[in-house]
Order: sequence, then C-alpha cells, then structure tokens
Amino acid sequence: MRVGEHIYVSGTGPIWDDGSFDDDAGAQARRCLEIILAALEGLGASARHVVRTRIYLADAADIDAVGAAHAEFFGAAEPAATAVVVAGLLDPRWRVEIEADALVG
Repeated sequence: MRVGEHIYVSGTGPIWDDGSFDDDAGAQARRCLEIILAALEGLGASARHVVRTRIYLADAADIDAVGAAHAEFFGAAEPAATAVVVAGLLDPRWRVEIEADALVG
C-alpha cells in the first residue's frame, strides 16, 4: 500500500508461486524479501527506499540465517530492523515472515 511518500508492505510469508515452501530459514527469508521487493517496485520504490523491517521468527535459532538474507537485500541501505520471536506463524511450515516500510520522494 502506498500513501503519499510512504509504502507499507504487510507481513509477507515465504510462498512460491506454486504454493510450495522451502524448509530452510535463510531461503524462506530470501523468498519473503523477493516478494517484498517486487511489491515495492510495483509502487515505484526499491530496496534503497526501505527504512524499517520487522522480522517474525518461529525459532530464535534462525536469526543468523535470516539476518544474512536480510543483509543480502539491504546491505548498504541498512534499514532499522526489529526481530521478534513469536509462538507461531500463519502456516506452521513457515519459519519467518517479514514486513517492510519504505519512504520515497
């Protein structure tokens, strides 16, 4: 959703086009971020416009793999990032879900 210069990408799960999932937390994070970047591009933004991300983890042990994926996508941009361990995600096969906020203009 874009409101003026602000773009909000809601919680994004690691879903492939065919509905499948990868079991690896890092691969799941990369898929979430691919979906997020596609949404941003559709609204006139890119990774460099992201100012904040929220990472929801089903298992705290996955933070290193998810953090590495996050750095692949946002390395130089370095958005403010929050990681939260939750009791569960919408689909029990998901290990991570990610949100992003961007500012353009």
